[in-house]
Amino acid sequence: MGVTFNRRTVFWSAALGMLLFGIGLIILGAVLPDLRLKHSLSDVEAGTLFSILPFGIIAGSLLFGPVCDRYGYKVLLAVSAALMFAGFEGLAFTHQAWILSVAVFLIGIGGGALNGATNAVVADISVTGKGADLSLLGVFFGIGALGMPLLLGALRKSFEFDSIVSATGFIALAAVIIFLFVSFPPAKMEEGISMKQIGALMKDITILLIALFLFFQSAFEGLINNWTTTYLIEAVQAPQNAALMGLSMYVAGMTVMRLLIGSVFRKVQSRNLLYSSFALTLVALLLFRSAGSIIPAAGGLFLLGAGLAAGFPTMLGLTGNRYPHLSGTAFSFVLVLGLLGNMIINYAMGQTAEHYGIRHLTTFTLAELFFLVIIAAIIFRRLKHNK
Repeated sequence: MGVTFNRRTVFWSAALGMLLFGIGLIILGAVLPDLRLKHSLSDVEAGTLFSILPFGIIAGSLLFGPVCDRYGYKVLLAVSAALMFAGFEGLAFTHQAWILSVAVFLIGIGGGALNGATNAVVADISVTGKGADLSLLGVFFGIGALGMPLLLGALRKSFEFDSIVSATGFIALAAVIIFLFVSFPPAKMEEGISMKQIGALMKDITILLIALFLFFQSAFEGLINNWTTTYLIEAVQAPQNAALMGLSMYVAGMTVMRLLIGSVFRKVQSRNLLYSSFALTLVALLLFRSAGSIIPAAGGLFLLGAGLAAGFPTMLGLTGNRYPHLSGTAFSFVLVLGLLGNMIINYAMGQTAEHYGIRHLTTFTLAELFFLVIIAAIIFRRLKHNK
């Protein structure tokens, strides 16, 4: 007898998970100044915390797919939210550096698993328009990523940062309870996943190209997230508060566009949507690169967020369509390669910025856009021929 589930309830549960991922991804940067004061962290120790987070996210992204395909979503989502709860409380209350590192890793692994599993379950319940539904899901990532810094800023005068972080952790605890009571789609591979299936997946040229696309897409988004404030301060001579506002404009642009993709542009073909996004991204980069003050730079960043909004939902939608009975494992594969691109290219950007200057951020991003256009063209050509 099959498991019955309500698509609307499953979507809103996934949205809660994606909201948590958005909070988890941004919270370390948002509270780092407070953590440095509380724990007397050096630059090296602070940098180590930032390196732990992506390793946790990669671990969570690697594990969620096979687990979801084999055992279903309920337990994986509940355990992931519980790990994030433990991470938030550790971040708030520990007085020991090693526990701080463990807490960051728990936030990373829980967040990485939530990101992958919520995308996979929404792809599973979407009969048509997977990319549009995944874009709507991505809106909640933006709400979490934008909301946490705003919450800290609004409550900072009344509460200590650790109390705010601890209270945020109870959102994760509430998610644990909700996930345990919601009926999710059943496991697709209850008999187990064979090495033959995994091998076929890893040899699929189209999936490899999608993974390569996400390698550059994730790196592009990471470059903007990690280096924009430094670029605005050093290259545009913007004050720190204005630079942070510019970064918020980027997240806002991505969030607004994903909302539009999931509603107004829902019936636009994936190919046309992505090519239009590339054109918008090029305009945004040229505006950002030529900006001599914060206002046009922030406008460029808003358009840049809008231009990059379609990349992940479109490619994950294509992945879900190609492997509906192995969606979790397929998502794990392409997301992990995407995260590796983020780490590798951001490291290269760091070396370039140190030796040649931060202005080369726009050189990197223009190169990223070039590769994205080429890879997307090859993917859509293959899909057309396969039909």
